Amino acid sequence: MINKKHISLLTLAIFLSLSHFAVSASAQPSVVEVPSVSVQPSVDSLSHYLEQAARSNPQVNADFMLYKASLEKIPQAGAFADPELEIGFFVKPMETLMGKQIADFTLMQMFPWFGTRKAARSEASEMARMAYEQFRDTRNNLWYEVKAQWYQLSSLNEQYHITEANIRLLYQLEQLALNRFSASSAQAAPSSTSVTSVASMPSALSSGSGMSGMGGMGSPAPAGTPGVSAGSSSGRGMFGMGGGSMGNVAVGGMSDVLRIQMERAGLEDNLASLLSARLTVQARFNALLNRPSDASVCVPDSLTQRFYRIDGQLLLDSIFTRNPMLAMLEAEGEAYRAKAKMDRRMSYPMIGIGLQYSVVNKVADPMGMPDMNGKDMVMPMVKVSLPLFRRKYNARQRESHNYRMASELKRDNVQNQLQAEYINVRQQLDDAARKVSLYERQYALSLSTWQLMVREFTAGRQSLTDVIQVERQMLDYKLKKSEAVAAYNTTVAAIEKLIAD
Repeated sequence: MINKKHISLLTLAIFLSLSHFAVSASAQPSVVEVPSVSVQPSVDSLSHYLEQAARSNPQVNADFMLYKASLEKIPQAGAFADPELEIGFFVKPMETLMGKQIADFTLMQMFPWFGTRKAARSEASEMARMAYEQFRDTRNNLWYEVKAQWYQLSSLNEQYHITEANIRLLYQLEQLALNRFSASSAQAAPSSTSVTSVASMPSALSSGSGMSGMGGMGSPAPAGTPGVSAGSSSGRGMFGMGGGSMGNVAVGGMSDVLRIQMERAGLEDNLASLLSARLTVQARFNALLNRPSDASVCVPDSLTQRFYRIDGQLLLDSIFTRNPMLAMLEAEGEAYRAKAKMDRRMSYPMIGIGLQYSVVNKVADPMGMPDMNGKDMVMPMVKVSLPLFRRKYNARQRESHNYRMASELKRDNVQNQLQAEYINVRQQLDDAARKVSLYERQYALSLSTWQLMVREFTAGRQSLTDVIQVERQMLDYKLKKSEAVAAYNTTVAAIEKLIAD
């Protein structure tokens, strides 16, 4: 009888070990109401969310509107000044040799010095390029935030499934402990030593019942648990004893069940914490997409590592060439260069060309020139401005020069910061990759250790405390690996932001 029960327990332990491989290989659907992502391209993939964020985010749209507004300044900067029309009427016509002069019409058009309009258009174009690079920087920062939140959501979802899988393993381990307890109780029933141990250790029973209540806080005990409370009076457990009567094994089996229930209650609390954290991250994610905070987000059940190869100097050159902040400061410097050229040409004279037309009526008694009596007068005109006060023009040129130098210095500073940030991000990427590899190895070792300890626990050569400790380590390594993969992918997103990829 006993040999058959031991054989059945050993078979259950082997099944439990094999089931852990199945749980690790494929995550079951959890309480999180998130549809899984299929292998085919989905409308809820990360690329879809990135496109939706770029179209819907208010700050990105605001910067794009600023860019469109700056484009409208280009035709304004290259336009001529409006022509001037002057009209004058004589209240009392003035008599001249040619007749009575009634009114004067004067039309004048001013022209800036050669090259002034071209310099103004260049300045406006560079300012528009600045606005565009600012828009790109805002969009890239948004994409980085969307990727970071999406990876965090995926990691939380994976951690939820991992914790669920460990809870299922604890249920199976609890069943194993119950079977072991039942087998020990059946053997200890006719033993007189068991009765003696019951009478001598009431404190062990009371503490066991108290722990049962604590275990019940996490989740209801299995159906077999209440029925074995009487059998638990057969003696103390075999945890840390290494010997004793068979009645000692019976109490140890019951305490094992209670410990497993306590461990499961803690994991169920972790599930609630993960769900709460996921709702918080989901609200931040939806805020980036300008959606309601409770809008559903589709993420995969497991997070895949995005392998990224770094080619040191080539990547750094790409950052210096394509980063929008550097491009924006370059455009700012070119804008001030064009402004300095425009200010220099504005210090030269402006030329005006015009025409004056005088309306003349005939007089009854012309004096002198009867042929010119009543003929209107047309007079071409030329106007030239005289920029005599040079101090203001020189000050404008010095101002533009200083602004351009400030832009170049700011660009050098940003370039140094980007280089330092690149080194920092590269170090973070190496650390994350090393941690992913480390946790994979540690999980494999802990899994092998756990399988051996479950077999030893079934045979009565190992305590449940050690089994649960290894179970905790397995869970911890799986969770840490998920976090490390999320950190790795987020670091890759940071590199893509630096090079505006």
